[in-house]
Amino acid sequence: MTRPDGIPALAGAQAPERATRKGTGWYAVTGLSAGAFGVGAASLLAWILDTLSGATRSADPLVAVGGWIVDGVPPAVKAAAVNLFGTADKTALWCGLALVVGAIFAGLGVLAARAPRLALGGVTVVVAIAALIVATRPDAAAMSALPTVGGGGVWAVLLAGWIGDRADQQHAGIGQPGLTDRRSVLRLAAGAAAVSAVPIGRGLTAGSGAQTARASIVLPTAGATAPAAAAADLCTPGALPWQTPASAFFRIDTALRVPSVDPATWSLRVIGEVEREIVLTWAELLRKPLVERWVTLACVSNEVGGDLVGNARWLGWPVRELLAQAGPRAGADMVLSRSIDGWTAGTPLTALTDDRDALLAIGMNGQPLPANHGFPVRLVVPGLYGYVSATKWVTELKVTRFETDQGYWTPRGWSAFGPVKTASRIDVPRSGREVRAGTVAVAGVAWDTGRGIAAVQVRIDDGPWQPARLGDEPATSAWRQWVYTWDAQPGSHTVTVRAQDGTGQWQTADVRPSDPDGATGLHTITVRVV
Repeated sequence: MTRPDGIPALAGAQAPERATRKGTGWYAVTGLSAGAFGVGAASLLAWILDTLSGATRSADPLVAVGGWIVDGVPPAVKAAAVNLFGTADKTALWCGLALVVGAIFAGLGVLAARAPRLALGGVTVVVAIAALIVATRPDAAAMSALPTVGGGGVWAVLLAGWIGDRADQQHAGIGQPGLTDRRSVLRLAAGAAAVSAVPIGRGLTAGSGAQTARASIVLPTAGATAPAAAAADLCTPGALPWQTPASAFFRIDTALRVPSVDPATWSLRVIGEVEREIVLTWAELLRKPLVERWVTLACVSNEVGGDLVGNARWLGWPVRELLAQAGPRAGADMVLSRSIDGWTAGTPLTALTDDRDALLAIGMNGQPLPANHGFPVRLVVPGLYGYVSATKWVTELKVTRFETDQGYWTPRGWSAFGPVKTASRIDVPRSGREVRAGTVAVAGVAWDTGRGIAAVQVRIDDGPWQPARLGDEPATSAWRQWVYTWDAQPGSHTVTVRAQDGTGQWQTADVRPSDPDGATGLHTITVRVV
């Protein structure tokens, strides 16, 4: 067989267009491999830069881009994501980001087989955008963009080297991807998988340094212990415990990689409109008169009946004592707290200086704070949603004014003030389940961490409201368990709960979404009695 130009054709050779189409999948895999090598190289360079500089913040482009996405999410989208994925919201974000980035890598690989220069131009644009995002993050340093640029260079060189020459051959009709080429691509893919394990490994080991430091800490004895809570738990079968274990406590924050903070180098600055600026170290904090308090924390994104709420025993130093030493100036009405990763919360000054015992917390349920809950120090403020108060890995308190400063979520559409609304939830029986006719325990929790809970009532179908039995209330800042004994009759029934706060005000039945300042409505379930 000869080609039209008289040159003998290779056995099994195909037309260039057909060969190119046949090799598209291999070009996509090669492009994906080149991009994975680049990401792995960038993550490795970021780790080296962080290690040499002693930084606790990462210049990793994936983390920066992920944070940039979180920053730009509208309140409604953020609330929907949290409600859909719950505490797996970050995992969902990482998976989505990986799919998008992988599609870009593969697409540029295919493009490189046809138009190498255009593909390299696309690489340049993607790297430039990522570098700009990294350089403009709140925690960016002078050289933060270097790992991104370096990883982009690796990506471009490999993409050009692996695909460029082969694409030229294909367009010239000289050959096609053969077995040797495919084996090469598979080897490259395997190598890319190994290198891309760098960012994956960094994500999986996030906070490991903090965990090591945490293991050596012995918490001081509290000068004032939390009230006894044995009678607070009604021990209803199937209901959640009154005290939430740290492992089951919800985690909602913007940290895509858990900060690793060494207590030996941690410090807290009090600045702004104060008479005296203060720097508090870890060793000094441990010597302060610490107190224990029961406090229930709730996320503003928690929907009616949701589980983004938990109750724990916190150990810490009252923030009001620290602020008293600093001396807030007249006119100041807000404290802007800052996390080590740059996240901020704007908290009313009165909430940190009144008698509610807002804490610089170092302990949770008798143990040092877990890394993902703010180790070594975080803020715990009763009566406020976390987005305006519960700063983890806290490093700065700036006494200021609401007219001057804003916390992280306020310019993104959430209310500047976030008082916790009265809420109640049915934990057993579960909605949609079947129960046996006869005596059925309907149980759950209710909370108003500013005013406490005075009463809980349950309604079956459209019947009258009936009082539930309450567990003890060791602190108004903690939720309260309740149980109602129901004589369940066969059929399908709705069960609704409502709570009354410590001032006598009943929980509103008006249904509103979580944005901009917390959801409202009555939790209702449906059960079938057989």
